[in-house]
Amino acid sequence: MTKQQVSLCDRLKRLGFSNENQLKLYGQEFDLVSDPIVVANDVVFVDAIEKRSRQRRRVRIPLPIVHMANRELRAA
Repeated sequence: MTKQQVSLCDRLKRLGFSNENQLKLYGQEFDLVSDPIVVANDVVFVDAIEKRSRQRRRVRIPLPIVHMANRELRAA
């Protein structure tokens, strides 16, 4: 992973996309079971368990959030 990708993961963790957090995405509630996984510059996933079905899923972090985190990193 590049230094930029590591920084992006750290920023996304601070935004709440970290292991053992809970959040609502795409109209569903999830318990996160991993930290962000960067596949490409704009493609970031997190492993989660969907609360209703209890199925483990790999959920893509919404692109606007990834772009916001990248902009904040560039501004810093």
